[in-house]
Amino acid sequence: MEQVLEAFELVFANPMVWVAVFLSATFGVFIGSIPGLTATMAVALLVPITYWLEPEVALAAIVTMVACAIFAGDIPTTLLRIPGTPASAAYADDAKALTNLGKSDTALGVALVCSVAGGLFGALVLMGLGHQLAKIATLFSAVEYFWLYLLGLSSAVVVSSGPKLRALLSLTIGLLLSTVGLSAVHSQARFTFGQPELFDGIGFIPAMIGLFGVSEVLKNLIDLQQDHTDSTEDRVGGENQNSLDVGRMQRFVYQPIKSVLGSGSELLLTRKWHALRSGGIGVLIGMLPGAGADIAAWVSLAVSKRFSNKPEAYGKGSIEGIADATTANSAALAGAWIPALVFGIPGDSVTAIVIGVLLMKNITPGPEIFEKQAPLVYSIYLIFILANLVLIPIGFLAIKAGGFIVRIPRRVLLPIILLFCVLGSYALNSSYFDIGTMLVMGLLGFVLERRKIPLAPVVLGLILGPPLEERFIQTITGSDGSLAGFLDPQRPLALGLAAVFALVWVSAIVMGIRQKKSNPE
Repeated sequence: MEQVLEAFELVFANPMVWVAVFLSATFGVFIGSIPGLTATMAVALLVPITYWLEPEVALAAIVTMVACAIFAGDIPTTLLRIPGTPASAAYADDAKALTNLGKSDTALGVALVCSVAGGLFGALVLMGLGHQLAKIATLFSAVEYFWLYLLGLSSAVVVSSGPKLRALLSLTIGLLLSTVGLSAVHSQARFTFGQPELFDGIGFIPAMIGLFGVSEVLKNLIDLQQDHTDSTEDRVGGENQNSLDVGRMQRFVYQPIKSVLGSGSELLLTRKWHALRSGGIGVLIGMLPGAGADIAAWVSLAVSKRFSNKPEAYGKGSIEGIADATTANSAALAGAWIPALVFGIPGDSVTAIVIGVLLMKNITPGPEIFEKQAPLVYSIYLIFILANLVLIPIGFLAIKAGGFIVRIPRRVLLPIILLFCVLGSYALNSSYFDIGTMLVMGLLGFVLERRKIPLAPVVLGLILGPPLEERFIQTITGSDGSLAGFLDPQRPLALGLAAVFALVWVSAIVMGIRQKKSNPE
């Protein structure tokens, strides 16, 4: 109890912690809402400043910045259909469909409420079960990760609307693109065509911006001449219109808060068990090193669709899909801290930077940290809760500010979107080659969309392709070239994941056959 009280004093009695939380929240929202600027980049920019900060202040800034940046990535996803984070690509079509229906406030409000709920759930799990759950991570070897990655890739096909063969084709294209560059196992250059910029592979950030952003610009340019209803009322929708006879307080305070937070709060209360399920998926996948929030969002979305009463709505404006994916996405952030604190093994790129910051402060992550630095550990728990609570007002203001985007005429908005696409691609590595990659992937995305082939599986295949190949080669090598290593009876966890993988595909095939029989056309 003394250590807990000391942690409360470290967090709540230190004004520098509050200053760091609010400043980093604002900076995180700003960075996250610009396509191409990731939460990892924001944390990397903060590292030099943390040298002069106390450990709890530095950690408060990092945790808050990541939580706010991850949510802020949903703003361009919803309003512009440019995923701010790889995880938000999972529900980009649903979010943009709701914006086209004039329900952008609803989509972003649900994302905000569920992100906060997922973050708080992850923080509670980190507080109560973090040390015990970390033991599960030690059970994962190359073969378990192989099946986990396959399960994540399968989710991209399952959740896609339309024919599954088209989604499978999209995933195959992503996996093929992931083979470009130096092999992670053999260090052999492949499909680089003499371009040294391709040795590290195709950057998924420029590729993602091009696939969703540039393709959206091209599609709108073609449709612009045919569209004569580009009015504010059609694009913003009735939920943002306020009658003139409403009282000033209700008009400027109550109605905006209700339009953003009302739907998300009601949905969360009516789907409590779904939120717990998504939060659990996020924490479990997030704590596995190298898995992260991307797979958590996809798997949670696939599970959500599998048990939904309206699976046909997914990909066409499903608010339930957005709720479950964003809950898992935020819960995974806390889950990634479990192996970082317990074993000193980073769960994702952000916690890898955090470990470096701790070591810079002469604090060594590992089992001993819970004994030697217990107040600091408890302060991390409190900071997670504080960061997610601060996200509510900061996120609300960001949503209302972002709402002005949908009021801009498309003739003005499209060049602005293209400018952000160029800046986001260039800012990553200050490379003109990344801009070219973005443009080429934009043309590819435009062609795929014209053929009604979903784009999200391409992104996931591009991200998970290299680690999938690496785990495949490691498993084959460990079993002397035999495929039996993938179904080793001595590794029941791998067998369980393989069974789930098979079940996902069998159910998808059965559902496809039933839909084809019910709709023979």
